[in-house]
Amino acid sequence: MRLVLKFCHHLSSCGMAVGLIGYAFLLLKAPQETPAQVAALRTMIAQLANYALVPSLGLALVSGLLAIVVHRPFQELRWVWVKALIGMVLFESTLAVVQSKANDGALIATALAEGKGSREDLQLILATEWTALYAISALVVASIALGTWRPSLRFSSVKSRVQATVP
Repeated sequence: MRLVLKFCHHLSSCGMAVGLIGYAFLLLKAPQETPAQVAALRTMIAQLANYALVPSLGLALVSGLLAIVVHRPFQELRWVWVKALIGMVLFESTLAVVQSKANDGALIATALAEGKGSREDLQLILATEWTALYAISALVVASIALGTWRPSLRFSSVKSRVQATVP
């Protein structure tokens, strides 16, 4: 069970990284000269967020939390709890910021291509898009670094604290 969870966690971490890189690549390289091109780009970004980024993040969070439950020594390691906290923050921020901006951007860009929306509405929603991508990417890198580095920050037990104070 532990190896299955580890495999799922690593695979989903790769999916998150690829999803974020793909998002940034689309923003940088996709043509955005016409409203139709912007609508197509925003639809691709929304699909990437909905079908790759968010499911990968969900699987990483669930498999990581289940790994803590299944493997008891993880429950005493501080880095595991920091990584779990980062995972929860990542999940919430990805849902609240990245996915919502991707979906709202796709809807507004489609309306703009049909002549119904305004470019200011799209710019307002997407004003902080790169900042959000940088912040979430930094959290993903921190999470991967914690899982790779695994600093030995154990919770000290009462017995070890008492022994440390007795000469």
